[in-house]
Amino acid sequence: MENQILHSKIYEKPETTPMLIFHGLFGMLDNWGTLGKKFAEDREVHLIDLRNHGRSFHSDIMDYTSMSDDIVNYCNHYQLQKVILLGHSLGGKAVMECSIKHPSLVDKLIVVDMAPKAYPPHHQAVIKALQSVDFSRINDRKEVEEALSAYIQEPGIIQFLMKNVYRTDKEHFDFRFNLKSLTDNYTQLINKPISFGIYKGPALFIAGENSNYILKQDEFYIRQQFPKEKLEVIPKASHWVQADNPVAFYDAVNHFLNV
Repeated sequence: MENQILHSKIYEKPETTPMLIFHGLFGMLDNWGTLGKKFAEDREVHLIDLRNHGRSFHSDIMDYTSMSDDIVNYCNHYQLQKVILLGHSLGGKAVMECSIKHPSLVDKLIVVDMAPKAYPPHHQAVIKALQSVDFSRINDRKEVEEALSAYIQEPGIIQFLMKNVYRTDKEHFDFRFNLKSLTDNYTQLINKPISFGIYKGPALFIAGENSNYILKQDEFYIRQQFPKEKLEVIPKASHWVQADNPVAFYDAVNHFLNV
């Protein structure tokens, strides 16, 4: 089971360096649809669902080692030799781990609003909201929204989570992500830094101006493991950098890929 291949949407462009894009916690590849198409104008792009997310396989195991192995298995399956890895948030931790453990696979690394460090747990309200949804009693999507809004005030986060709601049949709904595995493994995922090691290739770290995920003092620790790192702060952007300021985000990534 652990050798299953991650689900993806591929924009093929032979003779280019493939770009693999990974979403964050509770996300899915659809979150990157618009930017994915834009990047695909110049290169092959793979939008990928992490394990326990989207249409990828479910597993009780959810850690950085397994997510790194998933990326390697994916590349082997599609016979990709050298790739650009881009990951946002949890996806950022996954691509950092992979670049440290399998540097020869990675041409360039892009990490969006995430440092290689441990973070304090901070998704408790979201987890509580998701666990409060009783799909055995829910008849339409509006009821899911109402259940989530009892715990979450931000409409943007509610809509982000609602993208995961789908019909299992004519009468029932569910979340696409594996809520049990994500909540069971949440604390050790958040509380754990990536493995120690060094990736010597080019690495772009992108931070949101209004986000506190990458602090000024974090750059010292980032440089210890990613000595060729470049930090770019995107103005008018929170943790969802690519959604808040997609033009500046695209320009920063494109410049890094073309230098």
